[in-house]
Amino acid sequence: MKRLKVTETFTSLQGEALASGWPTFFIRLTGCPLRCTWCDTAYAFSGGAWQGIDDLIGLAQASGVRHVCVTGGEPLAQASCLDLLAALCDTGFEVSLETSGALDIAAVDPRVSRVVDVKPPGSGESQRNRAENLELLTERDQLKFVLRDRFDYDWSRQRVLDQALHERCTVWFSPSAEDLPATQLADWIVEDRLPVRMQVQLHKLLWGGEAGR
Repeated sequence: MKRLKVTETFTSLQGEALASGWPTFFIRLTGCPLRCTWCDTAYAFSGGAWQGIDDLIGLAQASGVRHVCVTGGEPLAQASCLDLLAALCDTGFEVSLETSGALDIAAVDPRVSRVVDVKPPGSGESQRNRAENLELLTERDQLKFVLRDRFDYDWSRQRVLDQALHERCTVWFSPSAEDLPATQLADWIVEDRLPVRMQVQLHKLLWGGEAGR
């Protein structure tokens, strides 16, 4: 039986991206090769417990919701994540994957909505962006930029416009909660008439940084 190292599973409201607000079952896998400066899930870098794919499917079914989000850490760092995603889709769930954008997304089941980060300089990991992933995006996928300051905003805006990323899929701009006021980011987007959607993390507004919420 194929297994994955899992930090936690829980049911909550999806706080980000197109499924925001939907009751969602989360599977948070353990491990990540990146160390972004603003990471809010560092507790998933290590530890966790091995769980079989069939067991995870059973937990998702018992949750009573139709949306499932596989997140991390970096879920694609575990090879069996691809099997888990396909099995969830086969079971009939609406599945999303939250990934750093540093690993190849080509083999992810096409039924999955891939929410792919683009790391700006303020993350400390912009050199890890995998440019080839951008060519693979479809209208079912989503791009997410988390921004620390004006430099990050300008860097990200230029990439959106130069590569017409907004024509490939939905593009989200989010403020790093500890560094950039949401109102400031909103003003910049409106001033530039930038073809992106702004988001703040709904789950943090509701429950702060509490794990498992």
